Amino acid sequence: MNLSRRDLLQAAFASGLSFALPGLDLRAAETRGDERQKSLIVIWLGGGASQLETWDPHPGTKIGGPTKSIKTKLPGLEIADLYPRVAEHIHELNVIRSLVSKEGDHERGTYLLKTGYRPDPTLIHPSLGAIASHELPNDKLEIPAHISLLGGQFPARGGFLGEIFDAFKIYDPSNGIRNLKARVGDARQQKRLAGLDIVTKSFQTGRRVQVENTLHQLTVERALRMMTSEQLKAFEIDQESQAIRDAYGDTQFGRGCLAARRLVETGVRAVEVTLMGWDTHANNFEGHKTQAKELDPALAALVHDLKQRDLLASTLVLCIGEFGRTPKINGLDGRDHWPRGFSCLVGGGGLRSGVVLGETDTEPLIEQDANKSTAMPHDPIEVPDLFATILRQLGVEFDKEVLTPIGRPMKFSSGKPIERLIAST
Repeated sequence: MNLSRRDLLQAAFASGLSFALPGLDLRAAETRGDERQKSLIVIWLGGGASQLETWDPHPGTKIGGPTKSIKTKLPGLEIADLYPRVAEHIHELNVIRSLVSKEGDHERGTYLLKTGYRPDPTLIHPSLGAIASHELPNDKLEIPAHISLLGGQFPARGGFLGEIFDAFKIYDPSNGIRNLKARVGDARQQKRLAGLDIVTKSFQTGRRVQVENTLHQLTVERALRMMTSEQLKAFEIDQESQAIRDAYGDTQFGRGCLAARRLVETGVRAVEVTLMGWDTHANNFEGHKTQAKELDPALAALVHDLKQRDLLASTLVLCIGEFGRTPKINGLDGRDHWPRGFSCLVGGGGLRSGVVLGETDTEPLIEQDANKSTAMPHDPIEVPDLFATILRQLGVEFDKEVLTPIGRPMKFSSGKPIERLIAST
């Protein structure tokens, strides 16, 4: 990936705002289990995966289509037969089958499912990862605390917390991060920096306060620190054994999930890995078979790897998209947008495991247009409640009220934690 100077400085700034605040020291970075500070990995299924072809199949029914189900390690739970590897590890997570939303448009749905709020023309809300990196700083981290792998049309943003908390975007971790090494020798680099220092001090004359408010010098220092950081090795997934790489799958997404594990192991607070291609208005069943070939090995390997390394207890994993797909199969053998009863996987980070929440009907009374349908799942779960649960488990005050740049008080989440997912202490 090629980085512009602006990208590099923004990334360094994003990773460095918290340098003066408490965070993991180097010894803590080696800590395992529940004593380690929490991190978040979001597996983003861009386009909206079908609940019926993933975690909530209804084989043999009018709405089920050709998708079959298989048993899992969790007694009584069956998922789509496209996910035999996930079936072996899903007991480490929880399944929510009754998420509900009022947003059936990609952009608006993505906004809600990444921030916990519906779009508001007066402000931009921060994503889960931005909140986590803002509230849980790591003063020893020399690379960005909030990272997005493989991109997508609507990346996670810092919102009213500031652009410095936008996810640092890397589109293919297997290519590494280019333009982080000086293009000249050390001696010449030092001369360049000395020259920059002279220019900076000259510019500061008579305008010191204004210059300090730009944080220019601090940003440059942090950019230089990132360029020489050993923590950049977290992106070097070729350092993993061939067996580990094979387990994740030889795909960009598989490599992204492996990089995500390495990043949280290094101390990165939040990582989002995107797998696009779920918008199956046509050829839904073949489309989901194709997607599953990437998602099944990578997600299963990620959960297993985190568990084996004693990192699952400190790493929340959320696998979700902007909505589900309609129970009704359209004339193109596809499924359309459906925000009224879709599924996600969530677990780790000290949450309970093996919990299945919600239920969808096998013969729902629906209209094809999700915006007109009144169908609702049993035990509906609101998105803000899911977000409040995740923030609470990360150690963030989920209902903390902050003042936005326009002077408007706003809570990180308007929901309440789902107590059935919270482990008793």
